Amino acid sequence: MESSLGCSLAYSDRLNFFVVRPVLALSFVLSFLVLGWCLAWKLLLVHIPLVQEIFGLKKKHYLPKPVTRHRFSRFYSTLSLNNNSNSNVSAP
Repeated sequence: MESSLGCSLAYSDRLNFFVVRPVLALSFVLSFLVLGWCLAWKLLLVHIPLVQEIFGLKKKHYLPKPVTRHRFSRFYSTLSLNNNSNSNVSAP
């Protein structure tokens, strides 16, 4: 009689213990991980350029540099030309 008392679980109890509970536990953990990933993706990962490049989210548009790039010397030379022309206009 003692051996039959040790294994007194019914079929539905065994099914619940060995199948339903592990499936519920795994689904809870997976849903928690998916929710955490979605929050991290929406709030943080989308804004990191490396992640954008890996997943192909944003294409980098490279604009060619204009032929007439303004360097400092050109900027200062135009300033001196403008100052000379303004001094000539105010002289008469």
